[in-house]
Amino acid sequence: MSAETSGTLRRDAIGLREVLFQSITAMAPAAAVAASIPSGAAFAGGSLPLAVLIALVACLFTASCVAELARELPAAGSVATYAARGLHPAVGFLVGWGYVFVEMLVPPLLLLQLGFTTADTLHEEWSSFPSSLWWPWALAGAAVIAAAGLLGVRASARFGTVLGIFEILVLVVFAGLLVAKAGDANTLSVFTTSHTADGYSGAGGVLAGSVYTVLAFAGFEAAAPLAEETRDPRRTMHRAVLGAALGIGLFYVVTTYAMTVYVGPERFGGFGASGASSWEGVARASFGLFWVLVFLAVVNSTIANANACANVATRTAFALARIRVLPRLLATLHPRHRSPVAGIAVQTVVAVGAVLGLGFAYDPVTAFLLLATVIVTVVVGVYIVVNVACAGHFLRGGRQSFKPVRHLVFPVLGITAFVPALLTAAGIPAFDFVTELSAPVSYAGPVVGCWMAAGVVVLVVLIRRHPERIAETARVHLDEPDAVDSTPDGAVPR
Repeated sequence: MSAETSGTLRRDAIGLREVLFQSITAMAPAAAVAASIPSGAAFAGGSLPLAVLIALVACLFTASCVAELARELPAAGSVATYAARGLHPAVGFLVGWGYVFVEMLVPPLLLLQLGFTTADTLHEEWSSFPSSLWWPWALAGAAVIAAAGLLGVRASARFGTVLGIFEILVLVVFAGLLVAKAGDANTLSVFTTSHTADGYSGAGGVLAGSVYTVLAFAGFEAAAPLAEETRDPRRTMHRAVLGAALGIGLFYVVTTYAMTVYVGPERFGGFGASGASSWEGVARASFGLFWVLVFLAVVNSTIANANACANVATRTAFALARIRVLPRLLATLHPRHRSPVAGIAVQTVVAVGAVLGLGFAYDPVTAFLLLATVIVTVVVGVYIVVNVACAGHFLRGGRQSFKPVRHLVFPVLGITAFVPALLTAAGIPAFDFVTELSAPVSYAGPVVGCWMAAGVVVLVVLIRRHPERIAETARVHLDEPDAVDSTPDGAVPR
């Protein structure tokens, strides 16, 4: 049976549970707790739980904007559609262009982490296992993600749900053990500014730490591109985006609190992502073989995150290919599973190429840092644009739909929260706690610039030759948003 180059994604394939875990696994909670959030300890020290709490509140402003737009405009194009409707179709195209690019880079980022984390751990346990043998694990992960994607959104989303539940359960249990073992050392003073790291006293240290922990929240919007495959998408998308941001944010607060009081607030400034003073290090030293579960949770998190972001990339690419602003090939669907089979193939080729190319050109850790810088820079930029688009969309909708707090105050606060995060991710030393990037990680800026410049060139060509295609980015699917819910399976979008 041949693949189809027209038609729709499978309607009503998944519900709230699967969509919620699409966003949850895209946030990679276990990997964020073990690797991303500890980077804020160098500034916030033992006040890191307060920094995480501040980051949660800041991210909820943007999550609210995404949730509002997802309810109004349920579409596989997600952020591209929001920018097109709220600002201008040309902005929507550029957002989609950048978003597809970075979401296709997330799986190789996580596969690199899977590779070097597994190889290093095995080498530590059995010195005869070479730590340089990271790439087979990365390729195995790529095969698993490709297979899950080809089987359709129902299989892929349920796979992500199982992985997400496992990693959260392991770390919640571990956090409970830490709190219990801390005993009398439990204290709410970690939610004050009294334990910041040396050189970053008071509120300044906490705010610096929160900027770094903000980056652990990236991915809460990942449910939105599955709107066309979800039951009751308007209600479900809104609940999933806000639920993921709030739920995982509280998970971050609880787990960070547990580790801080166990290690000791005054000693927490030296806590990191590896070594004795890390999640795995503490588990090894104090909880016997429980470290194996922590290790598996982190490995599990990399696969789940890569799987979720592969879904995001292929659905957003499908939406743009459907209206022919990206090659029509990317709109090809599997005849049985209704999965974007060509997009999945391209995603797999990009993942394997980036993993092996960058991993061997530098080393897997350096390649990871380079890709992470590219991804976070663009994703945070997209968040800022979506905040603006939220205000623009509802201001255009008239007084009846416009809510001043949700549609103006929250977008402004969301932008305020993410501008420092954007400068930090890009290594622009606008603040004293931002470190300039060194080569090859500093290449991320030129890479992003070249890709977006290419997008502008493509945009100009399309406007000159096919202006109607750019105008299509402002549509949800057909002419009316409600058509997303009513188009029968197999209908050809016009």
